[in-house]
Amino acid sequence: MTTVMVVDDHPMWREAVERDLVARGFEVVATAGDAGSAVRRAQAVRPDVVVMDLQLGETSGVDATRDVVAALPTTRVLVLSASAEQADVLEAVKAGASGYLVKSASADELADAVTRTAAGDAVFSAGLAGLLLGEYRRLQSGPDDGAPRLTERETEVLKLVSRGLSAKAIAERLVLSHRTVENHVQNTLRKLQLHNRVELTRYAIEHGLTDPDSA
Repeated sequence: MTTVMVVDDHPMWREAVERDLVARGFEVVATAGDAGSAVRRAQAVRPDVVVMDLQLGETSGVDATRDVVAALPTTRVLVLSASAEQADVLEAVKAGASGYLVKSASADELADAVTRTAAGDAVFSAGLAGLLLGEYRRLQSGPDDGAPRLTERETEVLKLVSRGLSAKAIAERLVLSHRTVENHVQNTLRKLQLHNRVELTRYAIEHGLTDPDSA
């Protein structure tokens, strides 16, 4: 069973998220209403996933995300926020969030996002990955000539990974076997000296290796 911690400064919303997750088979091991408590309790219970709001009073959820990721490398943070602003999404990812979901998402969408986050996928609400990629592209003056060279297929798979697609979905999109997709992912991880799909997503964002309009 996937263990989850819910962090939100609004008690009613926090309780509703907890109730929805428990009803869908997750074990909510802790909740918190502010950044300081979130970091302390996360270190105590070591959840698989922290569902993190960004607005937590004096200290932001971005700071809490950074502290949780630094203290618990195996714990993944999924931001659940009312904000879909580009700057907020960008800061959350830079702080180490594995994904970003807006609060307009349904309970089933949240449950799916938590499951995928726990499995190592990078999960974003529709359109948010495009915002990130567009911003990083504007910051890029040109391609990174020092970057390791990927094959055309590896680059294609990397682009789809960065959009939050699972290996199964990528296999269907590219008409490949699941094993072939996983081989491309593993080859790319090795070439880039990265460890998981979340790091692949950050790499793709930072190097503009996808089309914002396609997200």
